[in-house]
Amino acid sequence: MIPYEIIEKKQNGHQLSKDEIQVMVRGFTDGTIPDYQISAWLMAIYFQGFSTEETAVLVDTMLHSGERIDLSELTGYKADKHSTGGVGDKVSLILGPLVAAAGVQIPMISGRGLGHTGGTLDKLESIPNFTTDYTIDKFKQQVADIGLCIMSQNNNIVPADKKMYALRDVTATVKSIPLICGSIMSKKIAEGIDGLVLDVKTGRGAFISEYEQTKELAQKLVAIGREFDLDVRAIITDMNQPLGSEIGNWNEVVESIDCLKGNGPDNLMEVTMELSVAMVVMAGKAGTDEEAKGILREKIENGQALEKFYEFVEAQQGDVDSVQNLEKYPKSKYIEEIRSPEEGIVQEIDSYKLGMTSVQLGAGRLQMGDELDPKAGISLRQKVGDSVKSNEALATIMTEKEDVLERAKSSVLEAFSLGEGQVTPPTMIHESISSY
Repeated sequence: MIPYEIIEKKQNGHQLSKDEIQVMVRGFTDGTIPDYQISAWLMAIYFQGFSTEETAVLVDTMLHSGERIDLSELTGYKADKHSTGGVGDKVSLILGPLVAAAGVQIPMISGRGLGHTGGTLDKLESIPNFTTDYTIDKFKQQVADIGLCIMSQNNNIVPADKKMYALRDVTATVKSIPLICGSIMSKKIAEGIDGLVLDVKTGRGAFISEYEQTKELAQKLVAIGREFDLDVRAIITDMNQPLGSEIGNWNEVVESIDCLKGNGPDNLMEVTMELSVAMVVMAGKAGTDEEAKGILREKIENGQALEKFYEFVEAQQGDVDSVQNLEKYPKSKYIEEIRSPEEGIVQEIDSYKLGMTSVQLGAGRLQMGDELDPKAGISLRQKVGDSVKSNEALATIMTEKEDVLERAKSSVLEAFSLGEGQVTPPTMIHESISSY
C-alpha cells in the first residue's frame, strides 16, 4: 500500500481498511509520509467522511501513537469533561472542584485557547505562579491526594494528534466530524478514565454552529465511547450568547469563584450543573439526577466546593492569596465602558464577534505563540432579553493596548442587536445523548 493509492481511494468515497488508516497515521507520526500527502488525505476525509468503523480505527491508531496513562491504582471512579469550545466557557474551573468535592476523581488534560474560544489552561495560568506542566506520575499523585488535577498535554500522549491538528489548522479541515472525534477521543481514552462528559456547543459562537452537524458530532463521539467501553454522555448546549458575563482569563477565574460561592449567572450555572450531575451519576455517587443536584448544591452551600478550589490552586503552586483576595489583582491600564446609543431590548449577542474582540484586547491568540494579557477581557452588563436604556452600559472592556480601543468599542457595539420585541433567552440545554 502506498499513500497515493490510499488518498485516491478515499477521494473516490470508498471505505478504508484498518491497515490503510494505520499506514497513514503511523507514517505521518514517524515522518515517513510527508505533510503534503497527509494534507491531501485529510482533505479527502473532510469531503468524503469516515464511517463509525473507520473513525474507531483512527482513534485507536492515534491512541497507540504514544503513551497511555494507567490510573488503575486509583480506586475511585475517574471522570473527565471536554468542551468543544465557546466564548466565556469557564465551566471546567467550576466543575472540577465541585465534582471532586462530591467524591469523584477528576484527572483532566486540557488545552489552550486559539481563535475566538478561550482555553482552560490560559485561564488557570492567569493565577500567579499556577503551573500545569506535570509529569504523569505527579499528575496521578495529585489526583490521588486531592481528587483533582488539570495539566497540559504531555508530548508523549497521542503525538499523532499534535502533528495532525497542526496540519488541520492550516488546511481548513478542523471542522471534519471524524477528525474531531479522532482528536478528542484519542486523548481522553489515553487518560485512563472511566467516564467522560462532553459539552458539545451549538450556535453562533460555537465551533460548529449548525444544530444538525452538532448533533451528528455528539452522536459520533458517544458511538466511539461505546467502541472503547467508555461511559460517555454528550450534552448539546447553547452558544448563541457568551456563557456567563465574563470573557478573558482572569475575568473568568473571578466569575468561577463567584459561582463556587453560589453567586454565578444562571446560564453558566445551568450548564455547569447539567455536566456535573452527569459525572456524579456516572460515578455512582447518586442514583438520580435530582439526587446528584442536591449533593452538588450542598457542596456549594457548605463551602466545600470553594475550599476544594483553593486546595487545587495551592497544589498546583498557584498564589492562593490572589484568589482569596481578588481586589489585590492588578488592573488594566485602559478600562472603558461601552454604552448603548439607543434604548431597546437585546435581541441577539454575537458571541463570535465578542470572542474575536477579546483576542484584539489581548485575552486570546490567533497563533499558538501569541502572548496573552491575563487582565484583558470584556465584562457584559446585558444579556439577551434585557431591556436597555439609551446611554446605559452594555459592556466594559479592559486592555493594555491603547491602539485597539476604538476598534474594540465598535466591535462590541456591533455584537449587540437591539430591537422592540420581547425575546426569550436561549435554551441552554438542547439534548443529552448517552452511551450507558
